[in-house]
Amino acid sequence: MESKKLKQLFLLDGVGAIVSAILLGIVLVKLEPYFGIPKTALYLLAALPCFFAVYDFYCYFRIDKNLGKFLKGIAIVNLFYCVLSLGLAFYHQEKITYLGWTYIIVEIIIVVILAMYELKVANKELLT
Repeated sequence: MESKKLKQLFLLDGVGAIVSAILLGIVLVKLEPYFGIPKTALYLLAALPCFFAVYDFYCYFRIDKNLGKFLKGIAIVNLFYCVLSLGLAFYHQEKITYLGWTYIIVEIIIVVILAMYELKVANKELLT
């Protein structure tokens, strides 16, 4: 896969991370009674995508070699984020509403699909 297309995955991932950070750190915090996810968990889950976005944009703008290695890195971190999200959800399960569970599950599905695609592309790139 050409370098430009690989870089676009970093851009997509970075924009998605910013959207997640805004939704978790601002929107869901304001709507905590409807989602039931405690603010401390929301702030933790919002902080991580901020770091992911920095990594993604750094890779997009500054990295030109070994893109597959860097793409694999963000894919693995994204999967870890999904496990953490699910773990925090189960830890706070008595407080989380159906709307909160829906948000968490939908976000996990989106991130897992993206991460699996990133891994597929990264592994293909690393083999060439």
